[in-house]
Amino acid sequence: MSNRFLRWAKTWIEENIPPGANSDIESYEVKAKRLSEKLFAEAAAANFTNFETEEERERVTPLVLAAVSDSRDFDIDAYHLKSQLAQENEDGD
Repeated sequence: MSNRFLRWAKTWIEENIPPGANSDIESYEVKAKRLSEKLFAEAAAANFTNFETEEERERVTPLVLAAVSDSRDFDIDAYHLKSQLAQENEDGD
């Protein structure tokens, strides 16, 4: 189990899949598959080994699907503001 990769993947999901920002153009499963592949491509670019990513693929894919299918109301402006504040404060919250 690669806890380092799981932490990185959860952060990637939070940064790249905002809740409620789903369109009805593609199904949740198709979008989750596309974003999962993007996540694993970026993981390879971030120097994670193939062993690390393949070991966690079964755990990460459902996390991506859950993030994609989250349909709660979402204020995109508040999300961007919180992201900017977190980057300025470098605290991640």
